Amino acid sequence: MASISLTKIIEKMKLENLTPEIDVKGIKISQPDINRPALQLAGYFEHFEATRFQIIGFVEYSYIESMSAEKERELLEKLLSYPIPCIVFCRELHPDEMFRQMAIEKGVPLLMTKRATSAFTAEIIRWLNVKLAPCISVHGVLVDVYGEGVLITGESGIGKSEAALELIKRGHRLVTDDVVEIRKVSEDTLIGTAPDITKHFIELRGIGIIDVKTLFGVSSVKDTQNIDLVIKLEEWNKDKEYDRLGLEEEYTEYLGNKVVCHSIPIRPGRNLAIICESAAINHRQKKMGYNAAQELYTRVQNSLARKREEEEE
Repeated sequence: MASISLTKIIEKMKLENLTPEIDVKGIKISQPDINRPALQLAGYFEHFEATRFQIIGFVEYSYIESMSAEKERELLEKLLSYPIPCIVFCRELHPDEMFRQMAIEKGVPLLMTKRATSAFTAEIIRWLNVKLAPCISVHGVLVDVYGEGVLITGESGIGKSEAALELIKRGHRLVTDDVVEIRKVSEDTLIGTAPDITKHFIELRGIGIIDVKTLFGVSSVKDTQNIDLVIKLEEWNKDKEYDRLGLEEEYTEYLGNKVVCHSIPIRPGRNLAIICESAAINHRQKKMGYNAAQELYTRVQNSLARKREEEEE
């Protein structure tokens, strides 16, 4: 199961550690969900998701403040006995010294953020969903073409990197070459990233490794991109029937999510960059409600209907 260190979360979210006595290096978060322990503070511990990120906002904090010292100690004794990875106080709220000392005794880190509870909750859930999403690696090239994430796949040596380089020269942005890490962040969204070791590099046979960011500038690269379209490059086969209208979409599947896929036959003289650009624009146009193949089909049907009417007359 994927997990992320609490140290990295503290750094990313700019959290202040209120219990520096506790070593947080070994603490891992493995769930993207959070929990606000309002019911637990009221004494209800059934179905308590203790292993989640625990967030205390103004309401929970006010409730703790209203308790007598004896009741607070009794409640915290029970709350902190669970395997809680950490507790975050929002709005710059600070726990009292009893809470802090008991948390240190139980080894539960207390953290603090200046942000409002709702804003922080939304941000941490979004970020954890990306970091802890199911992930696979595929062989291919991912390029941002007019805002559409185009994943170019195909056998080794077929020309994926050369197509990507031409797209970069035409003003589009490289996300990753050779290895694409795909994360499923929702039932509708796949995000592609580059492994740290190959980020911004392209391998061109006969030339070697080139650094796209250095050669073409920071505007030519991008760290992450939604995968909207897959272009599968394959050797031209004269015996195979290729789709020439595009009335019915073909799909490929990654991590259970379907993505539109075009199989493009490769032949000398075919400009792959222009084909990829056209596929990206056409896909974007379809998302905006216009389908050229459907328009042609409608025109043909209308033409046939008019001819039938003329013949009947």
